[in-house]
Amino acid sequence: MRARGIAYDTGFVRDGRSSITEFHPHRVRRELSIIRDDLHCTAVHLIGGDPERLEFAARAAAELGLEVWFSPYPLDLTTDQIRVLFLDCAERAERLRQAGAEIVFVAGVELSLMNHGFVDGARVGERLAHLLGDPDRRAGRITELRARLDRFLRDTVAEIRARFRGRVTYAAVPLEDVDWELFDIVTLELIRSAEVADHFRDGVRALVDQPRPLAVTGFGTATWRGAGDVAPRSMEILVNDEVTGVPMRLDGRYERDEAGQAQYLGELLDIFDSEGVDSAFVHLFALESLPHRPDGDPRDDLDLASLGVVKVFEDRDGDTYPGLPWEPKAAFATISERYAR
Repeated sequence: MRARGIAYDTGFVRDGRSSITEFHPHRVRRELSIIRDDLHCTAVHLIGGDPERLEFAARAAAELGLEVWFSPYPLDLTTDQIRVLFLDCAERAERLRQAGAEIVFVAGVELSLMNHGFVDGARVGERLAHLLGDPDRRAGRITELRARLDRFLRDTVAEIRARFRGRVTYAAVPLEDVDWELFDIVTLELIRSAEVADHFRDGVRALVDQPRPLAVTGFGTATWRGAGDVAPRSMEILVNDEVTGVPMRLDGRYERDEAGQAQYLGELLDIFDSEGVDSAFVHLFALESLPHRPDGDPRDDLDLASLGVVKVFEDRDGDTYPGLPWEPKAAFATISERYAR
């Protein structure tokens, strides 16, 4: 693979609240250094809803020599709000590109499911239920979603390109059926589950066999035994606050399986590398909103539902990297070994 990467969360913003309440510049710089030096990444997928945080992290990553995928990640916004966010970020990304940074602008991540204006529903769960719940109307609703997304992307990408002169892509889920003529790189969230495992490699090979470079984002799994079999839904063991959406606890008792998460990621990276994928970004480095709570009720250990390759603590630092409130999981070493080859 040309670009070996991981996603780095700068804070998901929903209803004006960020999933990372305190943004520490020194910590961001240090973690990006670890991503480069210890995970052996050559690129980083910077995601989040705050343009200033994204710009800061992008500058820090570029100073480390990392290729930056500048990726504003809107949640539950209207199309007008999304466009404002994207154009702001495009101008910021262009300033960094002109200063010498290697930047790819990501014009959204599965926008149709995560936001308003493409399918009915106040939250992603409601939108999925509306889209897929009635088999007789499913095809028509997917066709309508695709048409709405296509109109939005055609208008918005033209405005982005007027402000940003580098490469532009979009991180799609396959059902969105994006017109890739609009973009420089085909970027898909390809997440293997047990249902597609038998033909997953063949599917990747077919996607590589097209004119544009193929990038894969969004792939990962949670840290409970059996999560890899349902990887696209492995976070659904969370019980969230009905009003704020904040994770509260797990819906039952689950067995920690860091080795399973590591094996899953190693297998996918091997497939992507051997089949000629251009760029791969493990999802993701850490999730602050899902802390590791090893003591007490196992249903309070939210890290079991986390796709992060490090487990984040609420009240202490880790041992491997003193001064940082997390500890690597087994997947950390697996990614490091694969990327160092």
